[in-house]
Amino acid sequence: MALSDFLTFAILITLSLLPIPTSAEIYKGFNYGAGIDFLTSFRTAKTLVDTSGFSSARLYTMIEANTTNTPTSAISAAIATNTSLLLGLYCSAGQLAFENETIALTAAIVAYGQPFVDLIAGISVGSEDLYRSSPVGIQNKSPPGDTAANIVSYVDQTRAVLNSTLNGMAKGKKVGHVDTWQMWQSAEGIANVLSAVDFVGVDAYPYWQKNDSNTIANDVNLFEQAYQATLAAVGDKEVWVTETGWPVTGSTFGQAVPSKENAQRYWNDVGCGRLFGKVSTWWYTLQDYPTADGAPGFGVINDVRNTTAMFDLSCKGNVTGGGNSTKSMGSGVGSTSTACGEATATGVSSTGTDAVGGNTDSTMPFSTAYVTSTVVVVPTPAAAVRRRRRI
Repeated sequence: MALSDFLTFAILITLSLLPIPTSAEIYKGFNYGAGIDFLTSFRTAKTLVDTSGFSSARLYTMIEANTTNTPTSAISAAIATNTSLLLGLYCSAGQLAFENETIALTAAIVAYGQPFVDLIAGISVGSEDLYRSSPVGIQNKSPPGDTAANIVSYVDQTRAVLNSTLNGMAKGKKVGHVDTWQMWQSAEGIANVLSAVDFVGVDAYPYWQKNDSNTIANDVNLFEQAYQATLAAVGDKEVWVTETGWPVTGSTFGQAVPSKENAQRYWNDVGCGRLFGKVSTWWYTLQDYPTADGAPGFGVINDVRNTTAMFDLSCKGNVTGGGNSTKSMGSGVGSTSTACGEATATGVSSTGTDAVGGNTDSTMPFSTAYVTSTVVVVPTPAAAVRRRRRI
């Protein structure tokens, strides 16, 4: 055997002995606002009765509450509990406020180093900013949003931080954007955002789709319509479900009734039956907080120190299915070949909605949600109190 042939043979043998790369990690966790007890919250999430694997946290800002640009204390809590982080950089308050976000990100990498970087699942530049700046968002008096052009600029600035800090220790971490499912199809400039990001985060709440027969019996049909529409719109981008859930308390909206029973059914149908272990998912939410306006409460627990939820989280109950789908959700990578439900399934209205099934009621947002996070005040976004905001 010639030496060249021998070397080729040896290389092939060596390669055959290497482990086969596995698919991307599937994350499972909850959303968390600023200014909370992160350490207790993360410990509770990981030890919820009759669950396992809720070991990821999605954040809305890099900045600790009541500071200008100090890194969030969620990072030290994540390191202590081995909780992965979908970081969030708030980007609807202008360039100066966003620079404080990147200052906090830089400081966190420098201060915590590899133990922090190893826990980064991804970085979301903004959350529903396109919705809030859309005509519907403005009409519904949403908090400030931002444009696609600015989001692309902020994505570039975020990558520059990752590439330059500590010799690029965090270089290559996925950078994306989170928005409502309708915005991934229809927002002005969305093609530029898609070109800039590594992943897409989608927020989908059947509860808010009052023009689409939003009974709990139709929960899977409406969720899968939103998810599949997002997959179809974003091409080969990886899609993560960054917010979904059903309220335990609050007012009936359309035909959607908040209750522990309905929240459990949605958890079983959509969480257990469609998402957990299949698509990276951050549920909304671990604990919600009461507000003066009586907004719906989406929390699965009512006290962060209590590991027993308000309803059964075991996934052992009957998964009712909620619709006609018999096919798998798949990996979350953009594809239209495997449907998760029929967009025209019984109960999904073809009237009273826009071209993608969004709510066109002039008094309500498309796919709105109450989100516990910071109210940003330039130039110190995390200085304001946390509240639930309608977006």
